[in-house]
Amino acid sequence: MRTGIVTDESFLAHDTGERHPERADRLRAIGQVLDSGAAVDRLVVPARAATAAEIARVHAVEHVERVAATARLSRFAFDADTPACARSFEAARRAVGGLLALVDAVMDGRAANGFAFVRPPGHHAERDRAMGFCLFNNVALAAAHLRAVHGLERVLIVDWDVHHGNGTQHAFYRDPSVLFVSSHQYPFYPGTGSAIEVGRGEGEGFTLNLPFPAGYGDAQYVEAFLRIVEPVARQFAPQFILVSAGFDAHRRDPLAGMEVTEQGFASLARLLLRTAREVCGGRLVAVLEGGYDLEALRRSVAAVLGEMSGAHLDQPVSPPPGEKPDLQQPLEIAKHYWRI
Repeated sequence: MRTGIVTDESFLAHDTGERHPERADRLRAIGQVLDSGAAVDRLVVPARAATAAEIARVHAVEHVERVAATARLSRFAFDADTPACARSFEAARRAVGGLLALVDAVMDGRAANGFAFVRPPGHHAERDRAMGFCLFNNVALAAAHLRAVHGLERVLIVDWDVHHGNGTQHAFYRDPSVLFVSSHQYPFYPGTGSAIEVGRGEGEGFTLNLPFPAGYGDAQYVEAFLRIVEPVARQFAPQFILVSAGFDAHRRDPLAGMEVTEQGFASLARLLLRTAREVCGGRLVAVLEGGYDLEALRRSVAAVLGEMSGAHLDQPVSPPPGEKPDLQQPLEIAKHYWRI
């Protein structure tokens, strides 16, 4: 299967400082994976700058203007974690636009699936606020694009970053057309993502949070995806699957306390790719979120790209040996809305 890939030099120009964990070296490490031949059958999709109108599908105009204003400054900080430089706005626009271009390539059949290696990341960005290293919410904007441009009625977003995707959740909290599923360390930054956060109004039941205690690894993640995520996803029957692919739940990551390995991420990817094949013609696109240990990032990206080739899709996925996760609360909540 041909995998679409997005990379762009502009992403390296988003300068957060030498000691910031979300720095350009992350993409250089991924570049080494791509140069080594991972995703051999690949389509390079050129990034483009998203328009103000495209970004405004999720973000307030005032927020877009605030981020744009950083182009006139050598340094700016939205908060203690979220710096910007004069080239950050262009990088953020092209991160969004590159992801939208990749989604279009999968929709029109040029690629079977895809991975957008972009920065800055996006899942913490709120409608009117940059936070958590994120300026614009890339994955939320991709879902909005699929709805507005391609007319899709059901989009699934799965966020396996170690931090809860607060911005993505809030973007679709009242929207039944987007099912948002997040597995994350809890309690942890940004403080949202408890199991009882399920959506509101027409969107009730279309937010599914899997808050995990520190120390969970491959056995617990795979078990949770098999018992909850996969059956709910099949029942929702999305027409497209988006993955907020952060790799900071890896056991080597310095910012969190999880024990996932690259084999664990490969298993999660295989489960979602298998679901995509069964319900939406294989249409799945991942976008880079977190992951701050460079060796772990290299290994994990290589493992996920290996799954995207389709070579392992028919191989069974089962949890490796390990303690069973405590899924009682998320299971009970999910069963209130879904037949699992």
